[in-house]
Amino acid sequence: MIARRTLLATTAGTVTAAGPAGQVDEDFVAFVTTAADRRAAEVLAGYGAQLAEVRDLGRARAAARGLRTLTSVYVHDASRYHHDGALLGPLQELADALAEAQYDDGLWDQGAVHSPPDTAFSVVDLNLAFGLLERDGRTATVRLRATVERMLRRAGPGLAHGGVHTANHRWLVCAALARVHRRWPDASYARRIEAWLAEGIDQLAGGEYSERSPTYSAVVTNPALLTLARHYDRADLYARVRDNLVASLYVTEPNGEVESVHSRRQDQAALRYLPEFWLQYRELAIRYGDGRFAAVAALLRERGTGQTFGETPLGDRLAELLDRPELAGPLPEATAPPTDFVHHDRSCRLVRVRRGDRTATVFGGTDTPEVRVLSSGLSSNPTFFKMRKGAAILDSLRLSPQFFSLGHFRAESLEAVDGSGSGGGGWRLRADVRAAFHQPLPRQHRRKDGLYPLTDDGRFWSSMDFPHRPKEWRGLRTDVTVREMTDGGWEFDFEVRDSAVPLALELCFRRGGELSGRGLEPVAGARDTYQLVSGEAAYTVGEDRIVFGPGNGKGGKQPPVVDPGERYTWLGGSLTPDGVRVLITGRSPLSYRLTVR
Repeated sequence: MIARRTLLATTAGTVTAAGPAGQVDEDFVAFVTTAADRRAAEVLAGYGAQLAEVRDLGRARAAARGLRTLTSVYVHDASRYHHDGALLGPLQELADALAEAQYDDGLWDQGAVHSPPDTAFSVVDLNLAFGLLERDGRTATVRLRATVERMLRRAGPGLAHGGVHTANHRWLVCAALARVHRRWPDASYARRIEAWLAEGIDQLAGGEYSERSPTYSAVVTNPALLTLARHYDRADLYARVRDNLVASLYVTEPNGEVESVHSRRQDQAALRYLPEFWLQYRELAIRYGDGRFAAVAALLRERGTGQTFGETPLGDRLAELLDRPELAGPLPEATAPPTDFVHHDRSCRLVRVRRGDRTATVFGGTDTPEVRVLSSGLSSNPTFFKMRKGAAILDSLRLSPQFFSLGHFRAESLEAVDGSGSGGGGWRLRADVRAAFHQPLPRQHRRKDGLYPLTDDGRFWSSMDFPHRPKEWRGLRTDVTVREMTDGGWEFDFEVRDSAVPLALELCFRRGGELSGRGLEPVAGARDTYQLVSGEAAYTVGEDRIVFGPGNGKGGKQPPVVDPGERYTWLGGSLTPDGVRVLITGRSPLSYRLTVR
């Protein structure tokens, strides 16, 4: 392991270095400073909305972040706002509004009443701002510092006794407490941090955390673990973040989008980008001398101004740089991150394949086969394949049999066909689903009043006492074998048997291209949806083209219908992906080969 360079800030606003070379990446500092100045102008122009949000709704996060951003440019001597008195009024207004909205237990609301985890987000921002103001030491900020200090001291006990909702909230609360504890030590803070940490860091073998959320959950977990590493003497946690960032290398698309079909959180069906992790890659590139991370950090800086930074606009990053000036150290020599690989993350049942600007995803890891329900916090996205060929993007390939309204095919396993784990012979996805017709209750379970327990059939509930009834089962077996072709395309062998049902393959392409093919027919009543009846079709974006097929006929026994399942339709929900959709229909028992190239 490369020894860590030590970089120090001698004042709140000047980034200087002390280490083997005593160097600072001045260009990086100037880049962040310029972005922060632009962001500060935006905050000054619109902070009235932040004040209204905290005053009218009690929501603190936007106001706390605004206070942090304005503080960073106020104390930074390279900012055009350095010690600008025009910032003092807005800063104090934000602090006063936050103080007024804070409950007696030290907590704030943020969509949840008296919320410890949401309070923790604001505590991290306020603590960081307080540290910068304290080091700056200006007489003009004495009252501001006193207001922020009161809020932080009041929040500590609430965080030390309050609970959380989700796995990543544990580490967020620990990080907030660690910052407060470092400044104002309290045994109860340490006890709560230790209690959460004693549960163990929920990192899977492949590097993802238990929520398997590469852009929603990890955005919270990684900074929290880095804070604990720095402020709570848990240097071992650096390796946890490093492993997660390595995992991200394999799920990042050439344009910076992150594959998240395997997530158990909101990003399982959302388009999000990697730049939120920019400073994490930079910090650990410097810490470990990792050239791959250095290359990603440099690329994210280059792209960052044109991409979303999630909840953290680029200009909000100056506060982190001033808080951790080691971020301004020179990056190690860059080495190319992986661009030609087959990566199998067994803990998420996810395969990622990249060949330059071509990528593909094979996914068989939804939670549905194990828990048999659909709920927040579960992986349920039925997309089992994705593909990119430059700008031409197949965002989703799904299979929907019309079998007892159980919905889409969701694999129960993902395994290498050759058994080696390399996928050289392809990958097999498999599912066995069944549904029952129920027989009369045995004599001992009958009731004269006819009032039986409300129980679950597996797809609906009824007062039928289902567990005690004999069953007449119907089943559907689906095997999908996915193989990479020598020309860079993919072929899929579908075997569906045991019941005769209509089914539809659904290919959904990202908007922006042109669909062509003689065998395409519009599907009545379905916007931007076509049925491929015969031959091949193509989806073209500029010079990039994905060809797919063949069509598999049409008719009343194989209608162009996608059945999302009773759990969705009963609630008026939909699993229809956005884009240009092509359906290839059939009827089981079915053997069919699809090629996508």
